[in-house]
Amino acid sequence: MREVIVYSRDGCHLCEAMIEQVAPLCRGIADIVVRDVYTRDDWLTAFGLDIPVLFLDNREVCRHFFDERAFREALNNPVATPRDGG
Repeated sequence: MREVIVYSRDGCHLCEAMIEQVAPLCRGIADIVVRDVYTRDDWLTAFGLDIPVLFLDNREVCRHFFDERAFREALNNPVATPRDGG
């Protein structure tokens, strides 16, 4: 199963909207993980108030507002992973 990560914070209306918009597109395709940037210093340093930020398979797809076109493109073009042993 693929993974969608949304960096967020409690009470952020933009974050809530992004999660609501991406959820129907993830059913049966990807798990959604919501990470509160205030729970870890490294997330707060990386994103601060520059949220929400959505990642698919460890690749940033969009910030601030959900970009359905970019998300669908990322779904259809997964990043190739190198093979071990050549």
